[in-house]
Amino acid sequence: TLRVLLKDALLEPGAGVLSIYYLGKKFMGDLQPDGRIVWQETGQVFNSPSAWATHCKKLVNPAKKSGCGWASVKYKGQKLDKYKAAWLRRHQLHIPTAAADESPASEGEEEELLMEEEEEDVLAGVSTEDKSRRPPAKGPLEPAHAEAVPPGKRVENKIRVPVRYCMLGSRDSARNPHTLVEVTSFAAINKFQPFNVAISSNVLFLLDFHSHLTRSEVVGYLGGRWDINSQMLTVLRAFPCRSRLGDADMAATMEEEIYQSLLLRGLSLVGWYHSHPHSPALPSLQDIDSQMDYQLRLQGSSNGFQPCLALLCSPYYSGNPGPESKISPFWVMPPPEQRPSDYGIPMDVEMAYVQDNFLTNDILHEMMLLVEFYKGAPDLVRFQEPWSQEHTYLDKLKISLASRTPKDQGLCHVLEQVYGLLKQGS
Repeated sequence: TLRVLLKDALLEPGAGVLSIYYLGKKFMGDLQPDGRIVWQETGQVFNSPSAWATHCKKLVNPAKKSGCGWASVKYKGQKLDKYKAAWLRRHQLHIPTAAADESPASEGEEEELLMEEEEEDVLAGVSTEDKSRRPPAKGPLEPAHAEAVPPGKRVENKIRVPVRYCMLGSRDSARNPHTLVEVTSFAAINKFQPFNVAISSNVLFLLDFHSHLTRSEVVGYLGGRWDINSQMLTVLRAFPCRSRLGDADMAATMEEEIYQSLLLRGLSLVGWYHSHPHSPALPSLQDIDSQMDYQLRLQGSSNGFQPCLALLCSPYYSGNPGPESKISPFWVMPPPEQRPSDYGIPMDVEMAYVQDNFLTNDILHEMMLLVEFYKGAPDLVRFQEPWSQEHTYLDKLKISLASRTPKDQGLCHVLEQVYGLLKQGS
């Protein structure tokens, strides 16, 4: 056990001396003087390397059965089983066929461990550069990729042609991270969707409005509730990010404001949304990696499985059937165990649509703030200009929002006021 290795001075307790790399994710742990492991991400305590490795690997890949603890966990960069072997040699004992801590690794697991090792070497070269570019984490809402944080990250002009997941093959650093990937249905791979989703019409209304305002990509968060008994994820509120790429201070302020709004409403963070203004509502390779990171973060912050939903909105893609934006949900399934370095698989998610009775005041207030934020910006959509032969951009926005507008039109005058400001501002 770790306690024995500590007692014989082969290991020393310390913060961050233990690590696991699995499917592109890194987990750090503290080794306690009593041989227990504290996972730094959540403060959870584990009694053995296997318990920690199994827990972490299941977060990334729920199908994972065992953790290969002594072969997966490293102490200061060296696998723990090397220290175990050193202890056995010192005491002139041979290594038993089945380690006492766990069953021996299967052939598939051995292959996986070799791939983890190769992947770790690649990651080590990348992570230093990533860390130097990325600002330190400021809070629980900080997105995993700096480029995925603020809206307005770039103006899209070229139409991106999506590829099928099966054509991707292994991860390739030379591949364009903005490559779009078609989603796969759970039925196509003979699996059931692991959770149910119900989404409020007001959520779609606000994120659609936000996505229409600018020719650049936008980002926001989703608030709601997760019921573990019914396995139902209910998305109740969208929280747009009013910040720009490169403005780290504004992004941090925005995230803190959203975090407080979630607390105030008694909601949890359940996902995020993102726009592809002129491209299909399909995830890019970068979106897939971001989503995988979010899924891991949300699961890491709770005791059991907690889903994280991603929504993509495409307001101005020429392939959309009409003026209405295309809004598509997706979730990422880990790659097959025998190919751990592959990209995650973007899965299509079925959602139940819940029509709200009225638009709330805070949504109208949020719309006003967004109009004010983008006013005068070079990438603001010029709403008085023609979108098609029949409609201006403002007409197109109104038609798209109409299908998501509640039946009660009591606040219709306020909406008209917002539209007036848009026409005037652009």
